[in-house]
Amino acid sequence: MEISAGRVAGKIAIVTGGRGDLGGATVRLLAEHGAKVASLDVAGIPAGEPHPGVTQYDVDVTSEDSVADAVARIRDELGAPGVLVNAAGIIGRAGASHTASVDDFNLIFDVNVKGVWLMTKYVVPAMIEQGAGSIINFSSIHGITGGRNVPLYHATKGAVRLLSKSDAATYGEHGVRVNSIHPGSMDTRMSRRSAEQSSIGAEAYYKQLVGSNPLPRQGEPDEIAYGVLYLASDESRFTTGSELVIDGGYTAV
Repeated sequence: MEISAGRVAGKIAIVTGGRGDLGGATVRLLAEHGAKVASLDVAGIPAGEPHPGVTQYDVDVTSEDSVADAVARIRDELGAPGVLVNAAGIIGRAGASHTASVDDFNLIFDVNVKGVWLMTKYVVPAMIEQGAGSIINFSSIHGITGGRNVPLYHATKGAVRLLSKSDAATYGEHGVRVNSIHPGSMDTRMSRRSAEQSSIGAEAYYKQLVGSNPLPRQGEPDEIAYGVLYLASDESRFTTGSELVIDGGYTAV
């Protein structure tokens, strides 16, 4: 399918987790469609090959000072952001809830929930000033359904789903849209780590997770990125508080 370029032309977009598999695909696609993209990730993660229209920034999304500093730099260097994609996340250690430590809990909630909230806190004022904006928060199919393997991860994704709906209700009067995106099993490093931690083994884990899907395979990062592109563009200007599920039909059966 051929799609014309320029679907987010002129927009300034911030993408956290921009050096990961899903975040990286999103960064590249937004830039290819005309956005100036600030790609944010923790220091020490290689940025890969330079891409036209993409500027790299280091950030710790769990630190208010780091987030505030990064957003201020982006506003000074690129301009006021009109798109925020909260793709940063960690999967944490597998195991039932009672086997997790307080440190496990704090770390995953700090990255996956507090990080989304802090980025929104510091980006949304610029969107309110402009009277427009689109925030896309990465949740998961298991933010809707739950799951056994990594319950704390699933809990954080449920929190992101409801934070997205609440922020959609709050900021709509300012022209700011907030939606969540819910990937199914994806061909990513994070997915492979989850499979490797499974008590039933990676092969059985994947068979259980995608084997009975209407589309019985894993998704590719660009298939998520195109969903983000739609939500970032003006094509979705009447879409807010929604859940875009891209899962090969996992939640349909």
